[in-house]
Amino acid sequence: MKAVEAQAQWLDLLAGCLQARAEWLNSPQHTGAFRLFNGFLEGDPEIVIDVYGRTLVLYNYAAAPESAQERLELAQNWLLEKLPWVEAVVLKVRHAPNPQERAGRLAYGRAPDRRVREHGVWYAVDLTLNLDASFYLDTRNLRAWAIAHLAGKKVLNTFAYTGSLGVAARAGGAEQVIHIDRSRRFLNLAKDSYALNGFAVNRADFLTGDFWVLTARLKREGRLFDCVFVDPPFFSITTAGKVDLVSESHRVINKVRPLVGHDGYLAVVNNALFLSGEEYMKMLAELCSDGYLSIEERIPVPPDITGFPETQLGQLPVDPAPFNHSTKIVILRVRRKDERRA
Repeated sequence: MKAVEAQAQWLDLLAGCLQARAEWLNSPQHTGAFRLFNGFLEGDPEIVIDVYGRTLVLYNYAAAPESAQERLELAQNWLLEKLPWVEAVVLKVRHAPNPQERAGRLAYGRAPDRRVREHGVWYAVDLTLNLDASFYLDTRNLRAWAIAHLAGKKVLNTFAYTGSLGVAARAGGAEQVIHIDRSRRFLNLAKDSYALNGFAVNRADFLTGDFWVLTARLKREGRLFDCVFVDPPFFSITTAGKVDLVSESHRVINKVRPLVGHDGYLAVVNNALFLSGEEYMKMLAELCSDGYLSIEERIPVPPDITGFPETQLGQLPVDPAPFNHSTKIVILRVRRKDERRA
């Protein structure tokens, strides 16, 4: 009896999250991407469920994966019944011993979607390329900002991953977008996104290599950009430098400041879960104290990621306020002493 009650409670939890996302679920095209269930904030921290086009992506975050297996199987069968337009299901098991299981395997259907559409722009996705699904949902509003603000601009997209921020800038009419990432495989997906939207692919605009090395080279060349995107991993070390978004997030910002032209933008993402919004704002205030950097605006994370008022059951480890999520997104305005523009 207890097992039956537990299953009913689990499905009730999912039903409430579906109801809150009716706007996306009732779309006749089903080409978009969104979070269907954020278990960390909506009642089950071992499970997350995303939608990419007509594909469900189920994430098993349990330290002992078998503990979430039954709930995931129940969720898959129930969702396939409730969402008849779903054509494929991918399962990712974060703590599986097999790398392929961590990257994901097809659990239902013939093939997962290879593209999604957001704000009228197509993005290529490879849902089994990496631990995540190759397209970050929490930066959706930043892509909208890029489309709205970067027409005619020169843009540098650092830590580009699969290039979505740069693709959005290009879709918004950016004159040029340079992408930097250590992985050629990831940048190839960015090129696929260009092809989907009919953008010309210039190989010189896709630079494979270390962030610290390539940004230093661009500085030596005297390159300037109207906007630089900085969305690094929360921690990484290479022979050329270290990224630590908890303790030293200012280092990455200072590294790219010289590459921004006068009156240009720095669009910065900090996804450090254990860095509070108050601490981050204090660091930014210190950077802005010289008068050559200022906070233009904060970009909120969409409600399908944060959870809705009626679905939120959990809390983040530290308070992200004044941000609405641990993914803290800020647009900074840059002034230069020499007033050189991009």
